[in-house]
Amino acid sequence: MENSEKRRTPVQTLQFTVIGISNAAVDIGSLNLLLLLHPTDHSVTLTLFNTIAYCLAVANSYIWNSMITFRHTARGTTKQRFGFFLQGLFSLFINNGVFLGFNLLFQFIGMPTWIRHNLAKGLAMFASFSASFLMIKYLVFKDDQRRRQLK
Repeated sequence: MENSEKRRTPVQTLQFTVIGISNAAVDIGSLNLLLLLHPTDHSVTLTLFNTIAYCLAVANSYIWNSMITFRHTARGTTKQRFGFFLQGLFSLFINNGVFLGFNLLFQFIGMPTWIRHNLAKGLAMFASFSASFLMIKYLVFKDDQRRRQLK
């Protein structure tokens, strides 16, 4: 790993985290708005609402991370966009699985609905955030060493 890459990683992690906070606001805010407009415990509807909220957060993430966190390696190529889409889809499966699984667990132990939904969402966001960072950094916006050597 080149020295500039070693120095960039902690900064990227901080930038990704700050942008992740804005993503969390979009994600949680959207989910709570949908649940406020249509309260439900039906797993298909919860999955749909969670997917909508997640997709809005992913769009926010792509815009900010490509312009700030990974600006040195984000080229906006079709390959990167497709890679971002695939990692987003994989992270969505993680997000929905964790959200529904913990929601069911918290429902089983009798946790109040609003707390249950938001705690499950928080855990789902953490799991998908972690997977997303690793996939984006090392697969989607990876710093191609051949490109660096040519410069």
